[in-house]
Amino acid sequence: MSADLYPLIKLIHVTCAVISISGFLLRGVLMLRESPLLKARWMRVLPHINDTIFLTAAIALAAMSNQLPFYSSWVTAKIGGLIAYIILGSLALKAGRSRRVRITCWLAAMGVFGWIVSVALTRNPAGAFFRLLE
Repeated sequence: MSADLYPLIKLIHVTCAVISISGFLLRGVLMLRESPLLKARWMRVLPHINDTIFLTAAIALAAMSNQLPFYSSWVTAKIGGLIAYIILGSLALKAGRSRRVRITCWLAAMGVFGWIVSVALTRNPAGAFFRLLE
């Protein structure tokens, strides 16, 4: 891929990030309201389409900038955060045994997402907390 494509792919990645967290926030509100809309087919499918584009753009950006996992600590941290976000999101929207567990996991997942964004912005594995570690 050409370096000329980097700004476009980054825009796609950031746009997908905004869509992803917005959709997760909406699905969480629907979960809180016990809305049947949460079970609609399009509500279950669209996030996967967006997240596939999101992840594909992330992989392309990492490859284009040679910022690879286990080579760049901040990229490795983002991947760890992504895994935590996926697990918490699944517990929040589907697998949580109780309403309290689902709400706690939903809030924690949004916090993890914010931390992932802070890691991306600071390029530091501690993200927003890096100043505390100095």
